[in-house]
Amino acid sequence: MRYAIVVLWMLLCSVTSALAQVSISIGINLPLFPTLVQVPGYPVYYAPRLNSNFFFYDGMYWVYEGDNWYSSSWYNGPWWFVGPEYVPLFVLRIPVRYYRNPPMYFREWRSDAPPRWGHHWGHEWEQRRSGWDRWERKSVPAPAPLPVYQKKYSGDRYPRVEQQHELNSRNYRYQPRDAVVRQHYQEQAARPTSSRQETPQQRTPRQQDEQRANPPAPLQQGSPVAPRPQSPQKGEEDGRRSAPTQAPSRQRDPAVDVQKQPQAVQRERQMPGPGQESTQRGKGASQESRQEQEKVREKEREKEREQREERRQERNR
Repeated sequence: MRYAIVVLWMLLCSVTSALAQVSISIGINLPLFPTLVQVPGYPVYYAPRLNSNFFFYDGMYWVYEGDNWYSSSWYNGPWWFVGPEYVPLFVLRIPVRYYRNPPMYFREWRSDAPPRWGHHWGHEWEQRRSGWDRWERKSVPAPAPLPVYQKKYSGDRYPRVEQQHELNSRNYRYQPRDAVVRQHYQEQAARPTSSRQETPQQRTPRQQDEQRANPPAPLQQGSPVAPRPQSPQKGEEDGRRSAPTQAPSRQRDPAVDVQKQPQAVQRERQMPGPGQESTQRGKGASQESRQEQEKVREKEREKEREQREERRQERNR
């Protein structure tokens, strides 16, 4: 009974992890934007100077590490797991020779041909991705432009995950044309505040066999990615995580309200009436003092909020 529960849990994980869900630490730390060179005849770039299987296709970066694929819209992550059923076709078609750190089993395969993914992931996967290694060479799409603006964001200037999508939208106008890539891009852009770092787990032979025997629903070439199944509890948890934190309301000081009113109204209210000039002078001095104190307190509160936000973002990273 316990074995059946474990197997069922592994199958559920393999299905719900088909698309990118959480950011993952995969041991790649690039201090600078890498040199990327186009693979001849393919709309894909590779990084010849890196000791890793690092590629760029259709506006996103792709890494094959530890028998798994990962994707990101920024050259140094965060990285998101991509299930075998949802790897873009032209990424699968990259010839073996352009893998700078190929696994041992790659070395038995032809260097000028793509890896034998059907042999590696099993017959069931190959049936669902039928025709992945056949395409019309004359109709290969043009490669996407490189996001070279990211060169100026390195080291301490590398943006936090909350800033990456905004910077990408502002500086890189290209939109993915591949339906699968577009789905990955939208999925990652919609979940920046709920990202968390996890260590990838190597799949055992038994886990691989279970995933091959019970793969996710088939993905047809050119069709959009199917939505990820999700339990109500998981959806509610993600919604709470991704919802912006509401700052507690506080009672405003009358002096602050006076500051925010239009100048004309303030002047009208501040003009003394008959017999009230001396009283207004005293009140005006007291009001100015309160306003100055409130400004100082507001600046201190703003600084504290910024410090708390920076600490929270640092923990999330």
